Amino acid sequence: MSSLFPERGDKNQVEAGSVFMPRFDSAGVLPAVVSDADSGEVLMLAFMNAEALERTIHSGVAHFWSRSRQCLWAKGETSGNLQRVVELRTDCDQDAVWLRVRVEGKGASCHTGHRSCFYRAVPLTIGDAVTSKLDHVGGEPMFDPKKVYKPTQ
Repeated sequence: MSSLFPERGDKNQVEAGSVFMPRFDSAGVLPAVVSDADSGEVLMLAFMNAEALERTIHSGVAHFWSRSRQCLWAKGETSGNLQRVVELRTDCDQDAVWLRVRVEGKGASCHTGHRSCFYRAVPLTIGDAVTSKLDHVGGEPMFDPKKVYKPTQ
C-alpha cells in the first residue's frame, strides 16, 4: 500500500472518520467519477491506482490508471485538455472517488474528442421492448482524435 494512505480502519473510522483510507479492489484500482466543477456535467469514469491517486493529490492534475494499457496517464497530457482538480471527494466507504475538475484546452474530456464520454443516451422503453439504439446527445467532437493521438501498435 502507498505510504500516503494508511491501513483501513474499522467501519466507523472509514465511514465517519476524518482519515482518507481508500479501498482499492483486487486489481489495485478504484473507480473515479469526473465532473465539470462549474456545471456539474459528468465528463468521464476512469480508474485510479494508488500512484494515480497520489499524483492527482500532489499535482492537482487528474491522473488515472489505464487497465487496457497497464500504465499511468495524466488526463489531457496528449490532447492539451488537462483536467485541473478543484475538489476530490470519496464516497461513504472510501472505495470510489469523485473529481470536480476544470478542463483546459478545448474542454474535451473524451478520447473521441467529445466534451464528455457520455455523449450517447440509451432510450428508456418503459413498458415496451428494450432496444439497442443509442441517441447521440453530446454534440459534435471538439477535436479530431486522428490528428491528436498516435495510432497504437
